[in-house]
Amino acid sequence: MNITKGDVLELRRRLKKNECTFDSVCGCYVNSGKQIVLKFREPFSALGEDEFYKYLEIAQKALSGTIGSNLLELDFDRGEASEERQKYLLLLRSSKLANDQLLDRLYEQIVEQYAYPGNYLILIYHDVYDVPARASSGEEQDESEEVYEYILCAICPVDLAKPALGYREDENRIGARRRDWVVGLPDLGFVYPAFSGRASDVNAMMYYVKPGKSSQPDFVQNVLGCVSQRTAAEDKQVFERVVKGAFGEDGEQADAAFFQIQQTISGMVSEREQDESLPPVRLTAETVADLAAEAEVPNKVRERIEKSYADLFGSTPPVAHNVLDSKLVEEGARRAHTARLEQKVAALQQQLAAQGTAGADEEDAPPWEEEEPAAPIELRVPVEKATRIHAGIVEGQKCLLIPLDEGESACINGKNTPF
Repeated sequence: MNITKGDVLELRRRLKKNECTFDSVCGCYVNSGKQIVLKFREPFSALGEDEFYKYLEIAQKALSGTIGSNLLELDFDRGEASEERQKYLLLLRSSKLANDQLLDRLYEQIVEQYAYPGNYLILIYHDVYDVPARASSGEEQDESEEVYEYILCAICPVDLAKPALGYREDENRIGARRRDWVVGLPDLGFVYPAFSGRASDVNAMMYYVKPGKSSQPDFVQNVLGCVSQRTAAEDKQVFERVVKGAFGEDGEQADAAFFQIQQTISGMVSEREQDESLPPVRLTAETVADLAAEAEVPNKVRERIEKSYADLFGSTPPVAHNVLDSKLVEEGARRAHTARLEQKVAALQQQLAAQGTAGADEEDAPPWEEEEPAAPIELRVPVEKATRIHAGIVEGQKCLLIPLDEGESACINGKNTPF
C-alpha cells in the first residue's frame, strides 16, 4: 500500500471555502428504473453558497474513512480491457469534464454496473492542485513541485424526506410537509489518479465505501478496470464464515473456537499498536491454521478452515486488524471477569456457611449474643433522693441524672467524688 493517511488528509484539508480549487462539477440523476432523467454541468465558483457547501460536503465524504478499511487503494487489473479503461479515465481527466461523450460513457457504465434499487445521483468533480514543496523541516514552501490533476466521483442515494408536520404559510395552518427528494452522502466514491507520496499515481485510485455497504466487486472490475478488494467489514464477515462453517452444525464448539482465535488475533494487533515500527500481520492460510491449532481445533476441521480460507482470500490475505472482532473480545473479557467474581462470591458464601455450621454446635445465636451481659449499676440513695433521679441525654450519651443539693457529695466505688 502506497497511499498514506497524510496523503488523504492533505487533500481533505483543501476542501474548504477559501482553499477549494474545484473548477467544475457534473452530475447525472438516475431513477429506480435505471433511467437517466437529468444531466448537468456547473462551474464550481458559480454555485450559490448553500449548494457550494453541500457539494463540498459530499466530496469530503468521498475522501473519508480509514485506509485499508473502507478507503481502499485499488490497482488496475492486467489485460487489454483494464488498459483501455485506464486510458479512458486519463482522457476524462484531461478533458476537464468538458467532453459530453466521455461523460456519457462513464454515466452509462455506472448505471449498468452499480447495484442499487432506488434513485441516486452521480457527481464528478475536476480539480488541479499545485502541490507545494516542503522544506527539510516539513514546512510548506510557496513554490510548487508537483501538479496533481484529478477527478473525484461520488455516487449518492436520493430518498424521499421523512414525513413531518410543518407550517403551511399559504394556508396559515400546520399540516403535512411536502416530501422532497433529498440527496444523501455517498455510498461509493473514487479519486483518480491516486494521490500517493504527495504525487500523482496513474496506476492506482482511491476507492471509498460507506461503512456497512458492499464494495461492489463487479463495479470495481467492470467500470474502473481494477482488482477488487474487500472492506474490513467484509473481511471480518468472510473470516467468521470460514471458521464457523468448518464445524458444520456444531455451533457451540464453533463459537468457542472462533472466540479463542479472536483472542489470539487481538494480542497480535495490540502488539503492533504498541510498536508502530512493526509491520501489520498478514493472515495467510498457514497462519490461520496455526491459530486454529492453538485453539485446539480438531485436525479435520482445521484442514477445512485452511483450505476454505485459501480459496476465498487467495494471494491477498487480509491484515489481522481487518478480521478482528474487538466487540466480541471485549464482551468475552467482561463475561470472564464476571464469572471470576461470581466464583469468588460463591467461595466466600461457602466459607461463611462452614463457619456458621461450626458455631451452631455450641449455640445457634450469633457471636455477639454469646457474650455475658454487662454488670448492672447499683445505686444506694435515700428514698427522697431516688424520686428525683431521671434519665437524660448529655452530649449524645444516655445518662442517669442525680441532682445534688448544696453541701451534698457522692461516693463511687468507696471513694468520695467532689463535684
